[in-house]
Amino acid sequence: MSNQVIVWSMLIPPWLTLFFMKRQEIKKWMPAALFVMVTTTIIHEVGITWGIWETHENAYPLGHMISFTYGALPIGAMWILKYTYGRFWLYAAVQLVGSAILVFIVQPWLHVRGIFVYVDQNNALAGIGAFSTTLVHLLLVYLYQMWQDEGLVLPKRNSSPAGLQPAAAKPVPDDNPDE
Repeated sequence: MSNQVIVWSMLIPPWLTLFFMKRQEIKKWMPAALFVMVTTTIIHEVGITWGIWETHENAYPLGHMISFTYGALPIGAMWILKYTYGRFWLYAAVQLVGSAILVFIVQPWLHVRGIFVYVDQNNALAGIGAFSTTLVHLLLVYLYQMWQDEGLVLPKRNSSPAGLQPAAAKPVPDDNPDE
């Protein structure tokens, strides 16, 4: 299998799975997917700038950005949120397993293929650092989705003392002389 097939399969097929998700669900989870894309792009750019990793092969328009940043990661986040949102510990467990598979199985395989390479190949802490970054990332994604659902919005406090109402809000008395 060529590296280009691998790179494109991390980008296109995940988006095709959205045909199996309801339109309202896509609208609900898409902001979190966009958040994943933006934050993962930032993380990837920092890694390249600091010389932690390099991308040697990718889909044409993406330059040095690994294609699963715009395919498998955001769509995977949507599916995981769909089935686990509201149960944080289940979400965290599924994300930890997914992150462990990505960091300790997929990325080393991409390294062997020459697609995604850690610059310091002898650094055993590179995978652990990437895994700890994903832990923070998964928490941020969940908090962002809560914010999107207004779960992090504090209730609006009433500035007037209890029991005081504006005149227009007072009930009309029952003894109406016009009757």
